[in-house]
Amino acid sequence: MRNSLKPLLTRRALGLAAALMAVLPLAQAQTTLLNVSYDVTREFYKEYNPAFAKYWQRTTKESVVVNQSHGGSSKQANSVIEGLAADVITMNQASDIDILATRGKLIPTDWAKRLPDNSSPNSSVTVLLVRKGNPKKIADWVDLARPGVSVIIPNPKTSGNGRYTYLAAYGAVIKRGGGESNARALVRGIFANVPVLDGGGRAATTTFAQRQIGDVLATFESEVPLIKGEFGGDFDVVYPNITVLAENPVSVVDKVVDKKGTRKQAEAYLKYLWSDEGQTIAARHHLRPRSAKVLQQFAKDFPPVKTFTVQEVFGGWDRVQKEHFADGGIYDQIFAGRR
Repeated sequence: MRNSLKPLLTRRALGLAAALMAVLPLAQAQTTLLNVSYDVTREFYKEYNPAFAKYWQRTTKESVVVNQSHGGSSKQANSVIEGLAADVITMNQASDIDILATRGKLIPTDWAKRLPDNSSPNSSVTVLLVRKGNPKKIADWVDLARPGVSVIIPNPKTSGNGRYTYLAAYGAVIKRGGGESNARALVRGIFANVPVLDGGGRAATTTFAQRQIGDVLATFESEVPLIKGEFGGDFDVVYPNITVLAENPVSVVDKVVDKKGTRKQAEAYLKYLWSDEGQTIAARHHLRPRSAKVLQQFAKDFPPVKTFTVQEVFGGWDRVQKEHFADGGIYDQIFAGRR
């Protein structure tokens, strides 16, 4: 009897081993990526990440999980330099990726040339969110410097949202033919009306919408529907006569992906941002897509607006960082003399 069980046990053991061998490759195939991003992309990547995971599973039979880290853009970039193992970094300004090359030596200096559109798959514009009915009659940047107007802007030293607001107001003066002194005077007046400098865009939104501080919030166009959805519709959006185009660049973090062996997945993750699905998800989250086809499909959500780029007015992000936002730079000088 004991001997007769041996073939049965052997067959069961072989069957169990075969089952384990079949499952093992699937377990080994799962890859985990970390996307370190700026403060206001949570909802977009919450939808995009599983869409990419499905695409990757469908095309490669491999499983991939993407984890997220969010915060003020400059703080996030510094965290990567200090050791946060990001496979990819997705920011709202090139300067917060440039420092991974110049200071961190984690990526090549020409990283922006590796993907289309200077590695920026979508964009937004800086707009003004006011209380319902616009009681302070805010229409353009100059109105933010009026006495009695309280303005909520996140700290330009730590927040990309704040930097774009500063550059939007400053650049609007230059584009209209004003001089540097005029631009500084306007920005000085605006920041004199800022009661609190939050560290990031989401904190500034909380200050304005939840704590009910301020008459106007400078924010990205993509944030407006989220704010209205979360806090109610008691707000109106004002498009300035001219504003800055906020481009959202992305990059693989080379030293991390090469160490982890995740370059293939990380590069595919970023490239898929330019796919029809990636562009459509961006548009659904009120990020302006690069695809003309997708932009046309969502035309009602993106009113035409006159914009300028950081390169066009300021000579690029590297120059902006050195001249405006470095310690002791133009922003610090303006802020110190704002009152």
